[in-house]
Amino acid sequence: MGRILLLVVAVIVGFFLLGTVLSLVAGIVKWALIIGVVILAVAALSKIFGSREAR
Repeated sequence: MGRILLLVVAVIVGFFLLGTVLSLVAGIVKWALIIGVVILAVAALSKIFGSREAR
């Protein structure tokens, strides 16, 4: 009985840790995508406005 309860507790703790790690990874990916979109927008705008000045 004690081993079964220990196994159940270990599985529950494992799920909590897995959820925390997946949440952290999802947050990092979200911020990486946001920063990437901002960088692409700035690059596109600088290319558009830079080509107007060259004319």
